[in-house]
Amino acid sequence: MSAHAWISLSAVTLVLGGCLASAPPAPPGTPPFSPEEAAFIRKSGSGVITGHAFRTRPRGQVVNAAGEVVRLVPATAYASERFNRLYRGGRFIPADGYPEDKPDPRYVEYTRSTKTTANGRFRFEDVAPGRYFVTTQVVWNERNTLFRDGGSVYDEVTLTGRETKPVEVILSGK
Repeated sequence: MSAHAWISLSAVTLVLGGCLASAPPAPPGTPPFSPEEAAFIRKSGSGVITGHAFRTRPRGQVVNAAGEVVRLVPATAYASERFNRLYRGGRFIPADGYPEDKPDPRYVEYTRSTKTTANGRFRFEDVAPGRYFVTTQVVWNERNTLFRDGGSVYDEVTLTGRETKPVEVILSGK
């Protein structure tokens, strides 16, 4: 790459970096992260969560979340406030609007993760009863563009411990 092309690319990167959305600040009185409240995710259970992560393009083509990390997050007071703030009441954040957000470092330690298959399917086994958020991203690049389309999606699921079959989650942002 020539020096001129590298400088131009660096300038574009700096400009685009400034376009990232910032998450709204946590309001006063936001609950602190509580390892005790999230501890149920570390317990073994008999629950199974399966799912499909995808987005539908404007012209109807389905894009699967192939090879993406899926997180299982205990729906604690901290996580609930965080998801409400980041997703602003919806179930989808566009890729060009990912907020800069730094959670409590312990927050990630109290999650589980897996990866999607090529067709966007995923599975969590031995899940303890509780309320969870399930989240991943579904992103793609259109031809001849610098920007990624798609974004981050999530849904919520509750396991009671009495399930006799897997609980299915659809992560489409709707």
